[in-house]
Amino acid sequence: MEKLMSPEEVRKVHSVENLPENDPPSVAAGSVEDEEKEARIALRKADMRILPLLTVLYVFSFMDRSNIGNAKVAGMNKDLNLTGTQYNLALTVFFFPYSLLEVPSNVILKLTRPSRWIAALVISWGTVLTLQGIVKNYEQLIVTRVFLGITEAGFFPAATYLLTTWYCRWEYQTRVAIFFSAASLAGGFSGLLAYGIQHMEGVAGLGGWRWIFILEGIMTVLIGTILPWTLPDSPAVAKFLTPREKELIQQRLQRDSGTSEGKVATEEAFQWRYLRAALLDYKIYLGIIMFWGNTICIYAFSFAMPTIIQQLGYSAANAQLLTIPVYFVGALATYLFARLADHKKTRWPFVVIPFCISAVGFIGLLSIPHPKLPGLTYAMLFFVPSGLYPAVIGCISWISNNLAPTWKRAVGMALLMSIGNLGGAVGANIFLESQAPRYPLGYGLSLAVVCAGVGAAMVLRVVVTRINTAREAMSDDEIRAKYSHDQLLRMGDSSPFYRYVK
Repeated sequence: MEKLMSPEEVRKVHSVENLPENDPPSVAAGSVEDEEKEARIALRKADMRILPLLTVLYVFSFMDRSNIGNAKVAGMNKDLNLTGTQYNLALTVFFFPYSLLEVPSNVILKLTRPSRWIAALVISWGTVLTLQGIVKNYEQLIVTRVFLGITEAGFFPAATYLLTTWYCRWEYQTRVAIFFSAASLAGGFSGLLAYGIQHMEGVAGLGGWRWIFILEGIMTVLIGTILPWTLPDSPAVAKFLTPREKELIQQRLQRDSGTSEGKVATEEAFQWRYLRAALLDYKIYLGIIMFWGNTICIYAFSFAMPTIIQQLGYSAANAQLLTIPVYFVGALATYLFARLADHKKTRWPFVVIPFCISAVGFIGLLSIPHPKLPGLTYAMLFFVPSGLYPAVIGCISWISNNLAPTWKRAVGMALLMSIGNLGGAVGANIFLESQAPRYPLGYGLSLAVVCAGVGAAMVLRVVVTRINTAREAMSDDEIRAKYSHDQLLRMGDSSPFYRYVK
């Protein structure tokens, strides 16, 4: 019988950065050009195995939490006799368990195989969504939304952390953008699916809006069942890589660890001090303000956009279809800004500029004398995801690039998203039916938090620049006289050798 491994042994085998702490792994000697060519081949293999799966999963993740907006347009509120307040509460309750469970989920992720943990999450939320299609009243809808928040909580922090275990800092944002742009595509895909599915009205005696939940839930479960065999856990155990390719990827990660010495602890066991370090890191809280600039606005926007378009004079079916071009432009902008950020090797401009683009959209939507000028209103909608999606990817990449060692990064990224996603509970309640079609609270508050995100990004840029300047003023001899080798390894991003991305 096969011997079962302890949690610590599992963690070490599947540790993404399963490298010696004292020296980077050796790769057979060769020219720099040859090694880079081999690295590109290995990364292309990783891209083909990881990114398509994460993209599909995030499409379903975002679609499954936001398709309630499509269900509303398709008749859910009428069939369940929901008031506007009850509908907003059904949106809101999702975010509390979703936010609270992200840190515990990433702790579990670090202690087990990522593919199995993510598969369990996907199958669970798909099952809950399917059951949401058979609810009979408001109370049952609330229960399913709570459990949807519980089961979806761990996926996004797990996926973004998993990518840090494969890609260097200036390769990371482009990869996150590829799968995160699925959030934009999910909105359009959800609208397209909803347009078709709502025509199943009356099939098996069920309303069309019920079939939106049931069919999308079943598709989610089916995808989740294949993940243990298809989603790679780490470079160290990836069967599609040769031994040399595994070693090369690991060496590149070690060299790109963020220190001038190229070394940080990568096999550290969990200690409570890593949780404490993340909780007390003010840079993460600046990131949370930037994250709120996205979550408050984008969840409000996703839930409300089908209704906003319908109020321009379109039928419910056409309103679903007209969401697609808006989300497609958002997806394209996300990828383009990420490529620029990685190419320029900087983060802050690619947070600030996109936020300014979305601010233009909100200013326009506040200024238009609704319901007049429906064409201009529709045009202004394009500015919102085109700015919000690239900005949040820049924020996530910036914060993750500046967290070390790996346990602090796992906890810190989950903390960023945990508190940051509470913004969704706010966003779910700012587009009020009583304010239609002008929505001054929705557009006005969105503009305010976007401006706060710009301010937080500028403050973080100044902070990390000053820290890097102070560290560069210290000599190597001065640093080594003060700290031992092991201390420097375990200090992570607090090490005087560490240089923050700005």
